[in-house]
Amino acid sequence: MTDTRHTRVLIIGSGPAGYTAGVYASRAMLSPILVQGIEPGGQLTTTTDVENWPGDESVMGPDLMVRMEAHARAMGCEIVSDIIVSLDLSKRPFTAKGDSGTVYTADAVILATGARAKWLGLESEEAFKGFGVSACATCDGFFYRNQEIVVVGGGNTAVEEALFLTNFASKVTLVHRRGELRAERIMQERLFKHPKIEMLWHHELAEVVGDETPKGVTGVKLRNVETGAITEVPAKGVFIAIGHAPASDLVKDQLELHNGGYVKVEPGTARTSIPGVFAAGDLTDHVYRQAITSAGMGCMAALDAERWLAEQE
Repeated sequence: MTDTRHTRVLIIGSGPAGYTAGVYASRAMLSPILVQGIEPGGQLTTTTDVENWPGDESVMGPDLMVRMEAHARAMGCEIVSDIIVSLDLSKRPFTAKGDSGTVYTADAVILATGARAKWLGLESEEAFKGFGVSACATCDGFFYRNQEIVVVGGGNTAVEEALFLTNFASKVTLVHRRGELRAERIMQERLFKHPKIEMLWHHELAEVVGDETPKGVTGVKLRNVETGAITEVPAKGVFIAIGHAPASDLVKDQLELHNGGYVKVEPGTARTSIPGVFAAGDLTDHVYRQAITSAGMGCMAALDAERWLAEQE
């Protein structure tokens, strides 16, 4: 028999946006249910030092998310370990189905599903995922003690990953297809000063090279984007750090999207194109993409939901 749960507010996602929405919706006595999703805590659980969270000069990302979850629970938010696999926004109450088999119905929905890592789409990249190719340095860096590692990318993500991997690797080569990085200046300064990091400008990953028995990466082939010349670099690990894409698959055919898949909200609000459905965090934000802005949007979404529900009554 299918278990059906009803709530006034269903929160889908558990990063800073989701947990903050849980705190505010609970304080508004809306008895929210929060479904954590495939990555409880979101992207911050794969981040090391967070130095831009107000009130903490430095805090580990996973620790911060544990505190946020505990805060939401303390306020009365029910937090469920489940993954929403389908969502019907065509009629109210809205209906979501969990991977567990549970059906959730809700008077209002707050979407906080965040974003997930982007990949290059190479066959060799796919072939060695989990066998030397990764998109999460904090998850897998430990396995490459005293090994040479390649990081691909040029933004904050790539620089953070490269710096973190120096804790384990004997050498980190950062590969970027342009001649300058997009990362914040303070992070670039740390990167360029680090003795274990070597920059390789104007190159892109052409192929991941490795063995089949035992399966593992042995190096990469890099293409010079200006000359086309191929360079082989030895490496035991390859970390793809080219950013993230919004996790909007659940709603891509139901809500208005823009800028490559981000959920569109009314300016200054968390309201989406369907009344009673609100969105917050990296799912909607293609500009700032910070933990603090995600938390702020989670607050907005809960307050918007509270007001909307009051209007319906």
